[in-house]
Amino acid sequence: MTAATEAKKRVLIIGAGAIGSFYGAALQAGGADVAVVCRSELEVVREQGYEIDSDSLGKRCFRPSQTLREVSDYQGGPPDYLVVCVKVVDGTDRVALMGNAVGPDTVIVLIENGIEIEAEIAQAFSRNELISALAFVQVSRIAPGKVKHFAFGGLSFGNYPSGLSDRARQLGKLLERGGIACTLTEDVITARWKKCVWNAVFNPISVLGGVLDTGHILHAEGGEAFVRRAMEEVAAVAAATGHPLSDSLIGKLLDGTRDAPLYKTSMALDFENGRPMEVEAILGNAVRAGRRENVDIPVLESLYALMKMVQLKSGKH
Repeated sequence: MTAATEAKKRVLIIGAGAIGSFYGAALQAGGADVAVVCRSELEVVREQGYEIDSDSLGKRCFRPSQTLREVSDYQGGPPDYLVVCVKVVDGTDRVALMGNAVGPDTVIVLIENGIEIEAEIAQAFSRNELISALAFVQVSRIAPGKVKHFAFGGLSFGNYPSGLSDRARQLGKLLERGGIACTLTEDVITARWKKCVWNAVFNPISVLGGVLDTGHILHAEGGEAFVRRAMEEVAAVAAATGHPLSDSLIGKLLDGTRDAPLYKTSMALDFENGRPMEVEAILGNAVRAGRRENVDIPVLESLYALMKMVQLKSGKH
């Protein structure tokens, strides 16, 4: 397939915040026609687009082909790819958000956090190809229409529940031409569990400790040992669900976190700014999987109970 043909691919992004705009800019740079659904920053983005400042990719101005308040406003027929970047939190009906944009040939792409988050989408759109994607990136919205990319940026994805289609490979080519390193996998569920080993541990700890960064978590006396115990529980749940992970994974994750610049988790930033947190998608689903598979997970159970207390007090679910 030629670059000219791929340049005609039409992409609609739902949830064009920091993550959505960052990958939207890459898809546009790779040759796609990229539109966004953007409510809170609608007028700013319509007027000036997104300014994305990245040390590795340079400064980019991303001007979507269409900037929309609602999915139903999308013009030109169904998109080739519908990319969903909304947070998986209570009260967000992803199926309703997507419904008007999904055509018979639309590929749905989930770039979202969490474990076991695909089933409701797969059931609602059973005739559509579904790609599940994991973002390994430090990127933040610093002002309306302004995004700062700090580090990393790669995507790992494959078809759900398994496999790797031609259209998944085409998406990878678009992203890579836009500067994004892509790891394509035929076993995306295992890939999600790998990320969950980090996410389900560092995210709640960062909130429960009073908005801790990764340095405070790992460098405190007993901190790394506690993190390791929790990670081992996530890995045990993954194995019980049929997705065993490498024995070296936890060590690699800890080494990588220790060597990376200090940063706050996405859940800590949401808590700090009074936004709903993805507790259920990231931690709650892992705990429920552990209960379902009869895995002993005392650390995860404790983190989850404490996070529910924090949510009750904050009123943010």
